[in-house]
Amino acid sequence: MKALGANTVRVHLQVSRFMNSPAEPNAESLERLARLLTLAEKTGLYLDITGLGCYDKKDVPQWYNALDETARWDVQARFWEAVARTCRPSPAVFCYDLMNEPVVTEDKKTRDWTPGAFGDRYFVQRLTLDFAGRSQQQIAKAWVDKLAAAIRQHDRQHLVTVGAIPWALTWPNAKPLFYSKEVSKNLDFVSVHFYPKKGEVGKALKALAVYSIGKPIVIEEMFPLSCSLDELDQFIDGSKKLASGWISFYWGKTIEEYKSVGKRTIAEDITLHWLEYFKKKAPDIY
Repeated sequence: MKALGANTVRVHLQVSRFMNSPAEPNAESLERLARLLTLAEKTGLYLDITGLGCYDKKDVPQWYNALDETARWDVQARFWEAVARTCRPSPAVFCYDLMNEPVVTEDKKTRDWTPGAFGDRYFVQRLTLDFAGRSQQQIAKAWVDKLAAAIRQHDRQHLVTVGAIPWALTWPNAKPLFYSKEVSKNLDFVSVHFYPKKGEVGKALKALAVYSIGKPIVIEEMFPLSCSLDELDQFIDGSKKLASGWISFYWGKTIEEYKSVGKRTIAEDITLHWLEYFKKKAPDIY
């Protein structure tokens, strides 16, 4: 990743790997995180540490999903306390991303904390199952403030953010929730995930402008998933007036390894072209 021209790497920490029980963090996983920080320091890279992942449903502890909202948030706070204690001394920390794509919706009947699979992964996670008379803003603010405070007990230096779905891309009149004035006080910058659709680069840029709230903006996810590489390039260039950084994906194979494959799949071909583009583009955008 360093050789491709990246300066920041996003890593996703799963609850199942970092909490042995509601009260006990996993010491082995925290040690591995410390080793990763050392590697990042030696390599000259920063880490976007995204937490509380429940991406693989079969790995999510039953005890965790059985908790009510208050107890679940308490576990999440202990998770971040343990991570912040581990990461505090390292200059390689770019930020703590409290959770990947949290949503504030109810599910009183089936009690499903992770709705909406993408393939076989569950990247979206509910903060509550029952509004209990509260507004979305009240729930989001209470959650952000609680987890930010857990981090600040041990680390008052590194940045805190939340990786958000830009609902303004789906509904043009949608307003930011986590980056609303009511909720965003303890978030240091805006993190949003953009996958522009074919022929809709202008729409994506208009949606991005909704998140211009006076804080720096990072496009924390992007990829030519639903548009061409040329269109994503247009989106990146068009977003430079608002965004301060761009993060994409790397799946462990180098450009050379993809090229050495005799017959590449469509996915491998798209990824190869993306990595070649990223390497060429990186000096221009960072």
